[in-house]
Amino acid sequence: MKTKNLQTAVFGGGCFWCTEAVFQEIKGVEKVVSGYSGGNAPGKPTYREICSGLTGHAEVVQITFDANTISYTDILVIFLTTHDPTTLNRQGADVGTQYRSVIFYLNDNQKLIAESVVEDMAHYFDNPIVTEISPLKIFYEAEDYHQNYYKNNATAGYCSFVISPKLSKLRQLHADKLK
Repeated sequence: MKTKNLQTAVFGGGCFWCTEAVFQEIKGVEKVVSGYSGGNAPGKPTYREICSGLTGHAEVVQITFDANTISYTDILVIFLTTHDPTTLNRQGADVGTQYRSVIFYLNDNQKLIAESVVEDMAHYFDNPIVTEISPLKIFYEAEDYHQNYYKNNATAGYCSFVISPKLSKLRQLHADKLK
């Protein structure tokens, strides 16, 4: 029996529903939890507070993955190619600092890998990558109704028009990494 090497990654790529749906399809990903991170407001923020843009938090996902199956580098490449890392505080119609592109690293090794991958990926984009790379201070789990959002609401308008195309792109670019 192969021993698992479970590690954690935390990213924000706009709406957490999209990022969650993407990583739930990746081989080696054990768990994806939607949440909030990167703000300065005291206490656990609510979705309504996050949406105000006043807390400084971003919508993020906490990904638990088996590093024996998929590397942190591969996770980062998937992240950078399934949202637009070149738009500051915006993903499509979602605008505000809560929708920023961000990599929250958990240790110095993740920071070095993130910086390297962002640098290596820069030539794939027409505009500069503006993805923030910051230390993770705290992760707050989002309300229950945000968890598994796409799986529970696949026919909803936002899911059909925003998330489904991202999943199609994922399947085209990273077919070898799918469950």
